[in-house]
Amino acid sequence: MYVPEHFATDDADDLIARLTRRWSGVLVTVNEHGVPVATHLPILWDAEKRVATGHIARANPQWKQGPGKGLIVLGGAEAYVTPAWYPSKAEHGKTVPTWNYEAVHISGQVEWFEDAGRLESVVAELSRAHEQGRAEPWTIADAPRPYIDALLRGIVGVSLTAERVEAKRKLSQNKSAADFAGVADGLAASGDPMGEEVAALMRETRAAAGDPDGN
Repeated sequence: MYVPEHFATDDADDLIARLTRRWSGVLVTVNEHGVPVATHLPILWDAEKRVATGHIARANPQWKQGPGKGLIVLGGAEAYVTPAWYPSKAEHGKTVPTWNYEAVHISGQVEWFEDAGRLESVVAELSRAHEQGRAEPWTIADAPRPYIDALLRGIVGVSLTAERVEAKRKLSQNKSAADFAGVADGLAASGDPMGEEVAALMRETRAAAGDPDGN
């Protein structure tokens, strides 16, 4: 992934944790014919071991490719940015549309596993991660054991040991204070929940860089 210095982040693990709590990842591998194959799946990230783990349906032929190189793409909040929000448009007109977003690419060695105990651990941990905070969080123990056993036979686990992690937060950091504020204000007033979220992320990023007002 192309990551200019002004869009790079030094908190990749925190960003991964935040993105995987809300969105699935996309696992991309290449089959024997050189054709890219991708599957959307929830991801667990072990920051200490640098390993991403998940599972796919056994009926999905991607796992039959065997071990090899792979890429997991994680995306987050994103929003279109219109040049109309830049005060500089009225000054010189040298503005164009763009897109603000957060993303992480994790690339490395992919391995597939079928061990039932390991698979159950992955399912249980994913459930804990996404059920936490609910009034009555679901656990594997809530379902009949034969039912769980049958479902475990229908999935295959996957782990990717990271060799490279590329994290990007493209949030108008390269814009002037006036243009940055124009975009943040425009997104905040857009009525689009994701646009409003991107505006908040922009202001948070600018504040962390030393501007307490996010302007």
